[in-house]
Amino acid sequence: MDLVTLFSALADRTRLRLLNLLRSGELCVCYFVEILEETQPKISRHLAYLRRAGVVTARRDGKWIHYSLARPEDPHAAAVLDATLHAIENERQMKHDRLALSRVCCGPKLPAALEHAPRPVLNTSS
Repeated sequence: MDLVTLFSALADRTRLRLLNLLRSGELCVCYFVEILEETQPKISRHLAYLRRAGVVTARRDGKWIHYSLARPEDPHAAAVLDATLHAIENERQMKHDRLALSRVCCGPKLPAALEHAPRPVLNTSS
């Protein structure tokens, strides 16, 4: 594990927001686009950066790619990730993003942009 890459990955607000949302469970890009109000290419670039840093994994299901948090094997890197997630947990923007995700995915009707997207399965412990 390259700690410089990890710290660089954690030094961006958009990437922190993505990690914050991934605490809730596995998500596809379309949910990030909806909640963060950013373009799909920008979100995908940030997710690729997080994957290179070893803190996000991806799995393909048909045309959908689902992203989830990955726990680094290196105990120091895992401690850095844990501390980061803990530090941002109660930040206003992060709470707002998690609430928006809950409203979007758990509401009775998905927004038009997400009508054909797979619904995420959120962790109940988040």
